[in-house]
Amino acid sequence: MTKKAAVLIADGCEEVEALSPVDVLRRLGLEVDMVGLNSKKVIGDHDIVLACDKILDVDLLEYDIVIFPGGYPGAENLKNSNVLKGLMQRRAQAGKWNAAMCAAPLAFAAYGLLDGSEYTCYPSVHDQIKDQITDGHFKEDIVVIDHDKHILTSRGPATAWAYSYAIAEILGADTTQLKEAMLYNFLSENIAR
Repeated sequence: MTKKAAVLIADGCEEVEALSPVDVLRRLGLEVDMVGLNSKKVIGDHDIVLACDKILDVDLLEYDIVIFPGGYPGAENLKNSNVLKGLMQRRAQAGKWNAAMCAAPLAFAAYGLLDGSEYTCYPSVHDQIKDQITDGHFKEDIVVIDHDKHILTSRGPATAWAYSYAIAEILGADTTQLKEAMLYNFLSENIAR
């Protein structure tokens, strides 16, 4: 059975963080829906128009993973949706995987999803959310996966590919060939030079 992911996209999202998981997962043959918070047409933080497949509804409970891109205005929009908050809390209670990167852990913190979890986020965001999180453990890794809480988090735009591959691997995909084909291995081996 093919695993299915939803990328939750709100106005003001960081476009590269929204599209990287869609790109990687679709290349690997996984089903991905771009889900607009309020509309199928979303305007990213850098005025890039994104066309979503559907609008947020209760079907969010059925996905194997729900993915939040960052971008500060987008993360605030996700955080402030009571409908989304309720659905994400139900997903967490059901033991479903949820992922957030960059500023999007703002929403996860507000929903209580990071309580007792290992996580990461954009550096300045950590200062904003650390007091909201009970027994959370911040790490400075590129990607942090908490297998017990079913939470996957990452740092910022430059970590979007690592985040996307980690999501694919959580869903059971073999990313070996794709990492080579997309020159991700070349990048990771040569970036520090």
